[in-house]
Amino acid sequence: MAEFIKIYEENPNPAAIKKVVEILRDGGLVIYPTDTVYGLGCDITNSRALERIARIKGEKVAKANWSFICADLSNLSDYVRQIDTATFKILKRALPGPYTFILPGNNNLPRDFKKKKTVGIRVPDNLIAKALVEGLGRPIVSTSIHDEDDVIEYTTDPELIYEKWEKLVDAVVDGGYGGNMASTVIDLSGHEPEVLREGKGSLDILL
Repeated sequence: MAEFIKIYEENPNPAAIKKVVEILRDGGLVIYPTDTVYGLGCDITNSRALERIARIKGEKVAKANWSFICADLSNLSDYVRQIDTATFKILKRALPGPYTFILPGNNNLPRDFKKKKTVGIRVPDNLIAKALVEGLGRPIVSTSIHDEDDVIEYTTDPELIYEKWEKLVDAVVDGGYGGNMASTVIDLSGHEPEVLREGKGSLDILL
């Protein structure tokens, strides 16, 4: 049964953050708030946890398009090939914010992602997500939690999320009501930026 852990975004409680980080370190799956919708995440280096997410989502780890949640742009060079100045300017303008950027991966990607040519990078504007990544000391691999309801694409109420997911994950972080609009996805791995999904993030950052 998952733990239900209340954390206030304005002032995340260090003891609560530490508890969630320990669950991630132990290979646990955690549902947590971002600046868009609630995400399902695990430690980027834990193969068993990645397999669990893949099973839940009905995907293969190697083929899944999950995001790497980073605390800021300093982790970028760990996983992404050198990017040009124009690309970096777009990232600086947009992040932290409700965007996922597709960037060319490098040879340092964790074992489970070695075959991927590109990676999706997220730096959410959310203090809970930031504190979890900083506490873990490396990115969290994340995917958004969809709702089966055709009308509501994303569940926003943490208590309802807990009811649905309590037997599938190890912790649900209640960080208040989530959003119901996903991130804007922009592919920066080619010559020109390509918008793959228009979501919460404005496209003005490309102007």
